[in-house]
Amino acid sequence: MASAPQAKNLPLLFKDLVPLSTNEHKDWKARNVENAPWIVGQHAVPIAIDEFVHAQRFYPIVFSSGEDPVPLALMGLNEGVNMFVDDEGKLIDRPYVPAYIRRYPFMLARLRPETDDLSLCFDPTAGVIGEFDEGQALFDNGEMGEPVKAVLGFCEQWEQSWQRTQAFMQEVKEAKLLIDGEVAIQPPEAQQPFIYRGFQMIAEEKLRDLRGDQARKMVQNGILPLLYAHIFSLSLMSELFQKQMAAGKVPLQAAA
Repeated sequence: MASAPQAKNLPLLFKDLVPLSTNEHKDWKARNVENAPWIVGQHAVPIAIDEFVHAQRFYPIVFSSGEDPVPLALMGLNEGVNMFVDDEGKLIDRPYVPAYIRRYPFMLARLRPETDDLSLCFDPTAGVIGEFDEGQALFDNGEMGEPVKAVLGFCEQWEQSWQRTQAFMQEVKEAKLLIDGEVAIQPPEAQQPFIYRGFQMIAEEKLRDLRGDQARKMVQNGILPLLYAHIFSLSLMSELFQKQMAAGKVPLQAAA
């Protein structure tokens, strides 16, 4: 059996990471789950550019702070708040579910630092696969069963989509379109606005001032529509705030 990936900092949502093995897990099964407790209280998740068009109808899309920003779908404006699932992790009002969440508890990971090969791994704490009496068998006579084939294909698609997302972010950085974000929301009954910071966003004025060759390139490679999907999605911040306000999940001093 291959050794577990050596990673001090596990990806978001993951509490542990173990390689899926035909020997160690030959009798394991996958069971259907209706709730996703692992995203309760998770206010932001990474989102790939392939999802922008669908996701921008439900979530504000922002970019993380720092030198290597990534796109994030906001499920809440404050730490520990997710307005799209209930306390048990059941979806509310059937929103679009980002692929990062849908692939959990699986991911492709590098088992040894000297190789670029990726292996299918999973988080054993999720309780989605195990030695259950009922469910779909993961393996059939030592070969991958349909559940594993489907998961592997989905994880491969995610990796490819994330590579495109990283290339997108590189172009955005080179064009110097990102600025520190700030959103002020003024409820009628509040004495002062709630200020949210700690993220990055596209500066519309910088987008309008792009050189002709830069703008043509972004139109041709499909980046421009993605930037506007992000910009349009920011209008949902006020709606998300109102949901939190109605649920009593807005702190006295709001800070993203």
